This record gives sequence, structure tokens and C-alpha cells, in this order.
Amino acid sequence: MKLSAAINLLLTLSSATCTLGFSSYPTPVSSFVPRSSSSKLQTNAHTFPLKRNNNYSSRNLSLSMSSYTVGVVGATGAVGKEIVSCLNKSSLDVSKLRIFGSARSAGSTRDAGKFGSVNVELFDVEKARECDVVFLAVSGDFSKEYARVLTEGDDGVVVIDNSSAFRYEKDVPLVVPEINGQCTKSSKLIANPNCTTAIGLMALWPLHKLFKLKRVIMSTYQAASGAGQPGMDELQEGTRAVLSGEREVAENKIFAHPLPFNVIPHIDKFQENGYTKEEMKVTWEARKICGLDDEFPLSCTAVRIPTYRAHSETIVIETEEPVDIEEARKALEAAPGIKLVDDIESLQYPMPLTATGNYDVEVGRLRKSLVFGDYGLEFFVVGDQLLRGAALNAVLVAEEMAENGSLISKVITHSG
Repeated sequence: MKLSAAINLLLTLSSATCTLGFSSYPTPVSSFVPRSSSSKLQTNAHTFPLKRNNNYSSRNLSLSMSSYTVGVVGATGAVGKEIVSCLNKSSLDVSKLRIFGSARSAGSTRDAGKFGSVNVELFDVEKARECDVVFLAVSGDFSKEYARVLTEGDDGVVVIDNSSAFRYEKDVPLVVPEINGQCTKSSKLIANPNCTTAIGLMALWPLHKLFKLKRVIMSTYQAASGAGQPGMDELQEGTRAVLSGEREVAENKIFAHPLPFNVIPHIDKFQENGYTKEEMKVTWEARKICGLDDEFPLSCTAVRIPTYRAHSETIVIETEEPVDIEEARKALEAAPGIKLVDDIESLQYPMPLTATGNYDVEVGRLRKSLVFGDYGLEFFVVGDQLLRGAALNAVLVAEEMAENGSLISKVITHSG
């Protein structure tokens, strides 16, 4: 059979039985897998409260007797949609959800799950300040212009910003709640970390507490979702065009080079030291979140790969204390937000296919390093970039602030 004929047959069967793509909101974007598989995955992943896994079960999910008015700016984008989805499962008591948008989307409505059909309001500072907490899922320029204005004064709103605008500001906490949630007590403006950083630190933190990190080497394999919905669309359309024979090589507008059937060792702008900004974000942010020395050695190489969703990371660490593999396993199994997937006899290990749509970060392939010996560990991590790497982390920040008293409702309700 000629190659062109084989491709046409593949496309015919694919369109008839398992169209590749992503589901429409409110169901979160699927991975780059057939819908016949991803539908089951999404159902299993999204039928529980935000802190439902065993590692969260001991926490008090009755956050307070307050209910909150919550605002989302940018709810029509990939991250914004996931924030609304996470709020649907959060233990945060949301009495009212408000969605703010641009003039283009204002006046339209959005299906917000249990919150019903929500009208999109034209963003306005005074209207947004009526909320108790506002999630910004917008550009860094927008955040720089409005975030501090929203928070200023005694009646200012708590702002959780998903952009990179404030991550390196000394007065703005950069937070992964399981690591440094207490920092939220010091500011109404909270920065959400880079997706790659958040996913990797979920695994690194319990190991740091156990063995004390000496140096970290990370290689990341990042999905198209890191470039938002346009990146996922470009991957899907480019893959279709190549498989159909329409093009030999896909077009590229979002990525530096065509992504289908390719990997690109370039994410964000190159810096003077030869690293990209994406790679340096991991170094800078890990140091800040974990309270590490400014010169702590952490190196990253970031690669874009042709998957829809969920970032993967190979991490190699050198430690101050000797590594015990079994103790490492126990620490990871006990850590909130982690799912240990490490049974090589049964071919069980972390993959984007299984991590997509799940709140927990998968960790596996644990082994002593051949380079660092007893003082080294290597492992593989996969996490959903739009969830733990963005939306989920942001909503967990709000939950943490409600628990520690730094998120205060402007209308207090009482039991009984």
C-alpha cells in the first residue's frame, strides 16, 4: 500500500471512530488522545473535591464560616476556564462568581457549572474591587496595570495573578501552598509560579526536607498547552495538515518552528547566558519559593514537544544526606498533591496520557543516580500544566488564604 493511501485510510478510520481534539468548556481540554479514551480519563479525574486525594484527607475542609464573592478575569482563555472548573470542585465557599472580560466578550454568557450561566461583565476596577478575591488569568501587561490598584487600601481585594508580572518582586509572595502557603499572610497580591516550576517543586520539596538538596538538574518536555489555546490549535491543525497530505511540514506562527512530529529546544527568549527565560524562571522561582540561597545551583533545559497537555520533567538531584530510595518513596506517597506511579514490573510510570486532567502530580522512575551515587536521585515527573501548573495552584492559594485567615469576606455569614 502506498504511503499516501495508508494515510488516507488512517484519517478515515480516525474521523469515524476517535476524532483527535479537545472537548469544549466546561469539560477541561483533553489531552492529545482519542476522545474515546480521554472521556473516561476526564470523568475519573473530575468527580471529587479539590483536596480529595488521600494526602489531603486529613486537612480540615471546612475553611471558615465565610462565603466569598470571587472574580475571574480572563475566564474565556485556557487557564481561566480551568480556574472556573476548579472552583466548581473547591471547598472554598463561593457565594457568587463574577466573570470579567474585554469589550469583545462583555455581555455574553458563560456556562460556569454549578454557578449556572454567568454574564461576562466589562472589566472595571471598582466592580472588581467589590469581590473578595480576583483571579487574573491575563497578560503580564494587564496585571502590571491593574493588580496593585485592585489590592490597595483596607477595602482592596485579594488578587492571585497567573502572569509573570510580579513573581520576582520582593514584596509579592510567590506561592505553592504545600510549600510556603504561610507567605500569603503578608500580602493581598499573590503571584502564581511558572507551570514548570510548580510541577517540579511538588516532587522536589518533600525530597529536600528529607535529604537536603545540594544541586538540581532538570530537563523539561513541555506540551503545546504551555502556549495556551493558540498553541494547542496550531499543533492540532498542523498535525491534520501533515497527515492529510495537505502539507509536508506544518505551518508555525505560535512556535519558533513547526511542532508536529518535531521537538523544539527553545521556549521563551534566549538570555545572555545562553539559557532561555523559561529555563531561568525555574531557577529563579525555585530559589524564592523554597527559600534557597540566591546562588543555589539549579539548571534547566526546556523543550517543547508535540503533546496537547501535561508537562514532563526529568530531574536529577545531588543531596547533602545519603539517599534511601524507600524513604524517598514513603515521603512522596505521603506528600499532598503527589501520586507515586513507580512500578516498572507492571510498566507503570508517569505519562502525559495519565496525568492529563488530574490534580495530582505523578512521580516515578525513582533510582539512585549513577553520577552522584549514594548522594543522588533521578526521577520523572508529569503534571497537568493547566491545573497544578496554573489554575489548580491558584485556587489552592485561595483555599490556603481562607484557612489561615488572610482571605476575609466582606459579608460574613454565621452558622445556626
